[in-house]
Amino acid sequence: MKNSATTTARLTGAALRALLVLTLVCGVVYPLAVTGVAQLAFPAKANGSEVESGGRVVGSELIGQRYDLPGKDPSDPGEAARPDLRWFQPRPSAGLGTNTRNTRYRLLVSGATNLSADNEKLVQRVGAARAAVVRDNSTPTYRVDPADVPADAVTSSGSGLDPDISPAYARLQVHRVAQRNGLPVARVEQLVADHTAGRVLGFIGEPRVNVLKLNIALRELMER
Repeated sequence: MKNSATTTARLTGAALRALLVLTLVCGVVYPLAVTGVAQLAFPAKANGSEVESGGRVVGSELIGQRYDLPGKDPSDPGEAARPDLRWFQPRPSAGLGTNTRNTRYRLLVSGATNLSADNEKLVQRVGAARAAVVRDNSTPTYRVDPADVPADAVTSSGSGLDPDISPAYARLQVHRVAQRNGLPVARVEQLVADHTAGRVLGFIGEPRVNVLKLNIALRELMER
């Protein structure tokens, strides 16, 4: 009986010591080490890839934003927020929305639509989005051809929070942005070209334009 109690006490003590050591190593030392390395090696990425403008953080280059005019009555579908056509617009995103705590993101519903290509709801949504793109981006001197509307202009990304658009979609918006802001078309085209990133390592992914960074550059151009 005495040996059994001694063995139990010894094993319990060993287990508690192991728990303490593993807690310190895995719960304190390792996280601090990883955080320290991240802060030293790539602090910008470790802190959320924040984007600053005018001395303050305006977003993250990894998360898309909407550029909308507020509706007069958010509870009325007819008065809902609508795109602010002075700015380059992102791709449709199911994850972008509002709630009482955060007016930019509804992160709990971030994700893809999971609708098949022949789903009637998706077909109607894409058709309506294409019509809106043609309508919003056509100007008195430039008419958007529906055949030129790229896929990312009418479909959401897998995450619903894609911060980038294709160069084709950015170029499609150039005439509208130039007309709305009283800028030369050629200058806005150059702005898009300057903010077009190529494939990673030259072969991974597709060329892309970060909408947040592009709109920051657009604002700086208008303030000159």
